[in-house]
Amino acid sequence: MTIRTLRVAVLSPPFSTLSYSLPDWLPASAFRVGQRIVAPLGNGLRAGVILGVSGPDEPPGRDGEFVLKPVVWPLEREPLLPEFYRDLAAQLALRQTESVGRILSGLLPSGLRSAQMRIRFFGDGKPREIRVCDLPVLPPDELAKLGALWQEGRAEVCRAGRSQLDAEVCILALDPPWPVRPAAKAQLALLEYLHEHGVVTRRKLGEALGKGAASTLSLLSGRGLVHIRPADGPAADDAALPAIAPPACGTFCLTPHQREVLEPLLEAVRSGKAETRLLFGITGSGKTAIYLELAKVVLEMGRSVMLLAPEVALALKLWGDVRAALPDAALHLFHGYLSVSAKETAFCGLAAPGAEPCLVVGTRSALLLPVGNVGLIILDEEHDSSFKQDEGFMYQAKEVAWYRAEKQGALLLMGSAPPDVKSYYAAKEGKIPLHVLTERVGGGTLPEVRLALLPRNGNGVSPLAPESLEALRSVVERGEQAVILLNRRGYAPLMYCLNCAAVVKCPHCDIGLAYHKGRERLLCHYCGYSVPFPSPCASCNGMNFLPMGEGTEKLEESLGPLLPPGTGILRLDRDSTRRPGRMEEILGAFARKRASVLVGTQMLSKGHHFPGVTLAVVADADLGLNLPDYRAAERTFQLLLQSAGRSGRGEKPGSVIIQTRDPGHYCWEYVRQADYEGFYERELALRKRRSYPPFVRLALIRISFAADDEKGPEQVSALGVSLHRKAGELGVTVLGPAPAPLPFLKGRRRWHCLAKSRDWQSLRALYSAALEAVGKSALRVRLD
Repeated sequence: MTIRTLRVAVLSPPFSTLSYSLPDWLPASAFRVGQRIVAPLGNGLRAGVILGVSGPDEPPGRDGEFVLKPVVWPLEREPLLPEFYRDLAAQLALRQTESVGRILSGLLPSGLRSAQMRIRFFGDGKPREIRVCDLPVLPPDELAKLGALWQEGRAEVCRAGRSQLDAEVCILALDPPWPVRPAAKAQLALLEYLHEHGVVTRRKLGEALGKGAASTLSLLSGRGLVHIRPADGPAADDAALPAIAPPACGTFCLTPHQREVLEPLLEAVRSGKAETRLLFGITGSGKTAIYLELAKVVLEMGRSVMLLAPEVALALKLWGDVRAALPDAALHLFHGYLSVSAKETAFCGLAAPGAEPCLVVGTRSALLLPVGNVGLIILDEEHDSSFKQDEGFMYQAKEVAWYRAEKQGALLLMGSAPPDVKSYYAAKEGKIPLHVLTERVGGGTLPEVRLALLPRNGNGVSPLAPESLEALRSVVERGEQAVILLNRRGYAPLMYCLNCAAVVKCPHCDIGLAYHKGRERLLCHYCGYSVPFPSPCASCNGMNFLPMGEGTEKLEESLGPLLPPGTGILRLDRDSTRRPGRMEEILGAFARKRASVLVGTQMLSKGHHFPGVTLAVVADADLGLNLPDYRAAERTFQLLLQSAGRSGRGEKPGSVIIQTRDPGHYCWEYVRQADYEGFYERELALRKRRSYPPFVRLALIRISFAADDEKGPEQVSALGVSLHRKAGELGVTVLGPAPAPLPFLKGRRRWHCLAKSRDWQSLRALYSAALEAVGKSALRVRLD
């Protein structure tokens, strides 16, 4: 039967799945499922992926009802997306109640979903280069000749020609404060943009800052404040990521306890069966060594490995360990900081038929690569919330990993010091095997943990309690090192106007602006809005302000006068590591003991190994503990347990001080005893009583409307009535709609509906009903 119809998922709005006919200038054999093609839609052309083919005796529409448009051209000879990858996209579409086109658009690198391509045809004379958008207007006989060249393998698809503006990227060369006059607003705007957005092309910079950006860029690059590099060069990719210090050693020698845990895991990977297992290892127990031994065996079996971490810094640390332990393996590093071309190259190379077995190290996005014949997937720090993407294309990496392991016959190994309560519950219920590492490598012991009471009104000098300062001074005087965790960046979280008693807020989010002293700006941490400081108060035009609260920047500044003269203090947070290579400098200096104290956010709470650290201080353990989230206590416990694990990893014993205003909270005692089991039992009892996971399935329907939409509140109320009615039919419990914890964000009013059920199907059915009820109104709804 002759193929006559192609079912195509469009990779750009409206993301529909549409039917097209075959073109007259190419045979049916030129089109295969999983292949990217260019097809007409409206007045333009769109890239799409062939999801299916059919072969009716007669093309549909010959009876006068409709006539299908033909596709224009394939964008590759061999299908880019293998069957298991298309199945993954289809499952994610069902999970999110989205179209397959929208899901594939989120999975593919940006360049692979573009129709802006050109084709070089190699005839008898000079090669002819034609833009894909020009193909539909060519005469039929000319298209037939080009089709013949394509069939003979005498044509190649290339990216549409790029100008110099796309071929070069701009890289910030210096941390703030910059040596620029306050009146030089254009220069400051450009530096601020690079500081906030990282490595960007010259075109993107010009689009964001206007026509004058070119001359400003020339001036700043001439002064050495901005570097310009080729977009596709290794220097650009290296600059685009926060590098990290090399591994402490090139090889790992397993202890008898590690080998005892390793053996059943080796049996699992050698069986070739799909399986999920949980590795619970205390901090410093050597989970990475287990990962590397398993990876080595799987690669020797001729299968591929995926090793994932929740953050780029941890992925880079694992990358260094992998390169040292497996130097001869085919290795790939993949994360969000790579350039667009690097992502495309990696994706296409791994999708190629017959690609050699490899080991991919990366963050959650690496899990979306089309790696074939995967035998092992490892999620390190599996409890971390960063494995879930909450914006744009939303997905939970653990669910994707489980699906891939099931389909590809792989072992999914989830490792963590404090496992996710839901994962541990599954292990306790016998649904997944549990492996436990209870000993620190090298014979070290877990540090002593004690509480320090924070004064409710602060001391006005330092966010550290007297007990913490005394211990810190003692550590510094002994020539040892300390880390201080304060999970709040910037100088102060709020700026208070002393004239009118108003807090300076973001006009787009109704959130207090944080003061960043080094940048001399007030910044919204949600939408990026910023203003110079000082600026007149929006309420009274006053200029008399008081910074309220403490961030890592203020903590770093306040420690200098309180510690012995000459004490080196470093800061590790998102602000201090924005400039390319800066993270490597900070961690390298601390590892070489050029500083005694390292202050930072949760970036320093896990994965880093500093044997010289004998004291860890959690400056404000209450942050995050009382958030409106059923996981608040769990996340605080996990963060503190991992922060405590930074201390005492060398020969000397370590200690931990947890500062709190609420010493009676049940969480602290479990942290002091490193008692995960006790915390788990208490947390599980609370969740069972209140009907939270793992005892129910939980979904959040996010509702929003523009701030100036007067009908918005009325429409939200009507949607709520509709949802409660449908929930009654489905047996789903619905709470809300209620204002979101951040009710005004990025110019939109936000509401939430919390839904609980025994199964996912009824939650998706409820969301489908919400979409139907919204119809063509201005409300936006998303399923989380």
